[in-house]
Amino acid sequence: MKGTYYSLNARQQQMLEQISREGEVRVSTLKETYGVTEMTIRRDLEKLEETGEVKRTFGGVIFVGRDVALQERVSLLTDEKARIGRHAAALIKPGESVFIDGGTTTSQIARYLPHGMNVTVVTNALNVVTELAGKMISVMMTGGTYIEATHSLSGPLAVQSLSGMAFHRAFLGTTGITAEHGFSNSNIYEAEIKQIAIRQATETTIVADRSKFGTKMLISFAPLSGVQRIVTDRQPDEALALACRESGVLLDVAE
Repeated sequence: MKGTYYSLNARQQQMLEQISREGEVRVSTLKETYGVTEMTIRRDLEKLEETGEVKRTFGGVIFVGRDVALQERVSLLTDEKARIGRHAAALIKPGESVFIDGGTTTSQIARYLPHGMNVTVVTNALNVVTELAGKMISVMMTGGTYIEATHSLSGPLAVQSLSGMAFHRAFLGTTGITAEHGFSNSNIYEAEIKQIAIRQATETTIVADRSKFGTKMLISFAPLSGVQRIVTDRQPDEALALACRESGVLLDVAE
């Protein structure tokens, strides 16, 4: 299954994003949207089902989600994630302490921090530490139990270390964003780390590409009103954009 994401063509990746946003899609709708035959759509859905994120039903397909391995997610929407990371990194001011959690988008923040910048970065993510290696930036890493799928640390030791810290800013990834369920994640242990980071930070920014809008996962780690900003690559639909405005969340689109 690890190689499945790499073998998806452009249409299949777009289809996966659509299914994750809408939750359930009919074969007839996909056929009309992508202008291909029903047989082609069914072959596409067979391929998507191999990712473990969707399940075919009679006449359609539903999104089920899964804890996708970091190395599988890294090839999805790479340009968009880079723009988001660069934009988010520009928000950080010299002298600040920031928390950056695990993920393919959050690691881009670390990538775009300038060499030698006077900041302290706290993280539970090995890929964030890797991005900061050699940059002459102060880095602190939490302890905890290693989660292989996301290359991050969680559990009681991570919780204990974060609970004694305070951050000017926290930058968090999310698997889903909806008006009703807020920001959600499929892993209860990672969700706990996110909740503590939000509590300990003066300002929390969610970094998320467009595929996260309209997606709802098992664990809600914060309502929309629980953070101050979302940095993304595209505005969500009007209903979700309105819900964000009403909740006092700034939608910041990276150019």
